[in-house]
Amino acid sequence: MAVNTSAARSSAASSTRWIQLILGVIAMMAISSPQYVWTLFTQPLRDTLSVSLPVVQWTLTILIVLQTWLSPIQGWLVDKFGPRMLVAAGGLLSGLGWISASQATNIWGLYLTYGLLCGVGTGIVYIGVIGQMVRWFPEKRGLAAGLAAAGYGFGAILTNYPIYNMLKTSTYQHTLVVFGIIFAAVGILAALPMRSPTASDNLPAPLVLTSRRNYEPMEMVKTPVFWLMFFMMSLMATSGLVVVSNFAPFAREYGVAEMMVFGTAALPLALTFDRITNGLTRPFFGWVSDHIGRENTMGLAFILEGIAIALFLHFRTDPLMFVLLSGLVFFGWGEIFSLFPSTLTDTFGTKNATANYGLLYMAQGVGSVLGGPTAAFLHDKAGSWVPVFSIVVGLDILTGLLALFVLKRMRASFMK
Repeated sequence: MAVNTSAARSSAASSTRWIQLILGVIAMMAISSPQYVWTLFTQPLRDTLSVSLPVVQWTLTILIVLQTWLSPIQGWLVDKFGPRMLVAAGGLLSGLGWISASQATNIWGLYLTYGLLCGVGTGIVYIGVIGQMVRWFPEKRGLAAGLAAAGYGFGAILTNYPIYNMLKTSTYQHTLVVFGIIFAAVGILAALPMRSPTASDNLPAPLVLTSRRNYEPMEMVKTPVFWLMFFMMSLMATSGLVVVSNFAPFAREYGVAEMMVFGTAALPLALTFDRITNGLTRPFFGWVSDHIGRENTMGLAFILEGIAIALFLHFRTDPLMFVLLSGLVFFGWGEIFSLFPSTLTDTFGTKNATANYGLLYMAQGVGSVLGGPTAAFLHDKAGSWVPVFSIVVGLDILTGLLALFVLKRMRASFMK
């Protein structure tokens, strides 16, 4: 009878955590468009507000800086009070960011709506969901973090074409209001059943080497291994955000945006294909890292990203190759959002997982400054995207080598 009771509890815990994962994925999907569909709004916003591309791109930078640099505080709040109301509030703020941005009549209004509200809202949801998943799945930490992060990568698949088509037939203001309402409603409904795991959930033991104790955030930031991970994530975030924030301007500059591929324009087709590969890479490489190790997987993925961007740049005027290689570029980048949180939690423990990852996630904010307006500024100075993307190739390969030859040894020594 005791055996049957134990089995029943284990089955119930397994069912509960997969439900929590599904809710997390839905919440992540609801907050993905402010970042991943942003590139479709840059031109109409420039026309309406009469500003340059670097000035407009500061909106996305503000969003990501707030999303990431406030995440230590947000992570601490989620650790202390639980995910339900905080994630719901984040979903609401994210939707309100789009709705209020529709009324912006100058660039500062855009910064304070789309940048500020979406930044705070998406940050709460993102850090809250990832922090929960690395707790709920100790033996599948890479896979679970990857699946949750995949929601953020996949979410825009459902909105790319509807937003692209609505922008062609209506105003960007109307588009922002309609989708802002949808995002807020979905985010709130997904958040309300969320909860943190407890001792009674009887979760499995981790399969990989993990920390013997739980580090407090201030203890963690005093270790060299944390700062190496922060540096590496900053480099990879910069690489990906150069592409994310400047994707449409890049396509228009080289004349492929409206070229037809398989009966549709190359730009929205590429954006949709990218969301698929950007979503798939997160659980895929997370799963791989559960089996061959975090650093080995990082080296493989990051060097792949460097090669993909080099090929993407070489074939930049071919619309078919533009679509296909853009997918490979995002497949080589999006896994940072499963590999880094799982590696960090393995290294510093689960008790403060959300707050600890919040500190590492600030690296994404560093990448947003370098990958958005700074990259656009360098493009304007050079008159071409070639030198900008060439620098990115070097950053990717450097980070892959650091994972294989520096982080691997440093972390092994630290864990002993």
